[in-house]
Amino acid sequence: MTYLNTTEVESAVTSLATAFPSACDIIELPNPTFEGRSAHALRLGTGPAGTHDCVVLIGGVHAREWGSCEVLVHLAADLLEAHSGGTGLAYGGMSFTSGQVRSILDDLDVVIFPLVNPDGRNYSQNVDPMWRKNRNPANSDGDPTRIGVDINRNFDFLFDFATAFDPTAGPRVSADPGDVEVYQGPSPFSEPETRNVRWLLDEFPRTRWFVDVHSYSQDMLFVWGDDENQSLDQAKNFLNPAFDGTRGVAGDPAYAEFIPTGDADDAAVLAEQFCAGLQGVRGRAYTPMSAFHLYPTSGTSDDYAYSRHLVDPQKGKILAFTIEWGKSFHPPWPEMERIILDTDAGLAQFCLTALQQRQRMAATGVGAGASADR
Repeated sequence: MTYLNTTEVESAVTSLATAFPSACDIIELPNPTFEGRSAHALRLGTGPAGTHDCVVLIGGVHAREWGSCEVLVHLAADLLEAHSGGTGLAYGGMSFTSGQVRSILDDLDVVIFPLVNPDGRNYSQNVDPMWRKNRNPANSDGDPTRIGVDINRNFDFLFDFATAFDPTAGPRVSADPGDVEVYQGPSPFSEPETRNVRWLLDEFPRTRWFVDVHSYSQDMLFVWGDDENQSLDQAKNFLNPAFDGTRGVAGDPAYAEFIPTGDADDAAVLAEQFCAGLQGVRGRAYTPMSAFHLYPTSGTSDDYAYSRHLVDPQKGKILAFTIEWGKSFHPPWPEMERIILDTDAGLAQFCLTALQQRQRMAATGVGAGASADR
């Protein structure tokens, strides 16, 4: 076996939904890509949709990060097969009991969207292996080198980075269509791929956790990505224009992004437990840290997902993360197989830890969508 192409990813999703109808639903995303491809996700769970809190896992956002789709397809297959057979799961030195597998599918909705950017993946696998963006030609002026938008800069979070950030911050984002890496697009959610992710979060309003699977750097990132985190000064937040022009500088007392202590603690524990589960497979050590400490950004999926409840208090709170697996975009397939085991063990541990946090919140009467801690 080797990396799946775009058609094979879609086929795998459809096959799983057909093979496990009592624990798996297929979801058609509403926005076709610029090249006319439809995208599909899976909902894993034994109850009716919306019965339980939801974890949303997405991958294949950046075209060249081929293994992210495989990580999520294999996770779905592993959970469904183990649940159906009443067995546990073993990933190298890390194992999960049949009871733990049951709890993930019986007590959660797990929504898996393995290929957000099928046009980009197709182009990367057939033309340019290092292609990152989608294939939107709208702002290219006919120049093939200017095609595409970086999907993970197109979400609605500090999109006007030139205003939001300190001029010296240098966030990794660009308003220039000629930027082959991080062109953000003309407006937030201008791209069908980002609109599909937003739709998925809206469609599952009980989403409480979100993970975007990327490569590479062997990290588990949690919000925020625009600046360092702090839990003391609520006025220093992305919605406050008084701090425009000050964001994005490490160690600068002028600004750090507010996050309530409870959210910061819960996010850190989830990231740490993901890394612990992953390390149990074969000893790989990943680093849990805030996204800003990788590099400053805006318009990313994780910051958007968490920020939603702050922009609109009617929306539920979502703790959001980005995985950066491995040490290269296209590891040799035998190593990618090992990375899949690593990452899937981490994600299983993440789901179990999320359930534990929900049980604790239920016992104390505080839900993830509540406003008591902000």
